[in-house]
Amino acid sequence: MSVITAESLTAEAFAPFGEVLEITGSPDKIINQGKCGRYNDLAGMDFAVDVGGGRAGISLFQAELRDIPYMLDLLERHPLGSQAFVPMSQSRFLVTVAEDVGGTPGTPRAFIARAGQGVNLRRNVWHGVLCPLDGSGLYAVIDRIGEGDNLEEHWLPRPAYITL
Repeated sequence: MSVITAESLTAEAFAPFGEVLEITGSPDKIINQGKCGRYNDLAGMDFAVDVGGGRAGISLFQAELRDIPYMLDLLERHPLGSQAFVPMSQSRFLVTVAEDVGGTPGTPRAFIARAGQGVNLRRNVWHGVLCPLDGSGLYAVIDRIGEGDNLEEHWLPRPAYITL
């Protein structure tokens, strides 16, 4: 049995897979009569527009609480576009990713996204399903909407168990 201990989500550790969406440093602009800090361009969205009329869209995902240790038996990826997950509540969630090794997932890594963090997964990054840690979770998901095969699933021959 393989056990993976989830680590804190940081921009540096997550860089091979995408971007962490969070506030750091001073805002790029102050707007709204000086009452709002704007942090610009936190992630590079990447969508195939030449296949099936693809475009960016915003969807809402309602995910159920997962048990810990979490049994990781499925990873998926999206070859036609990046995918950003923005929690709509101040709660933690588990982010599981793996590098591609010859068309299949390599060794998985797990991260704990704290309240106030989201992630943008680059196109073709293997990742686990939404995994809220503090009750059910509501997420705004920005990804590609359109025709074409934009989902590849890979069932792991031996599940891994993720602990916090």
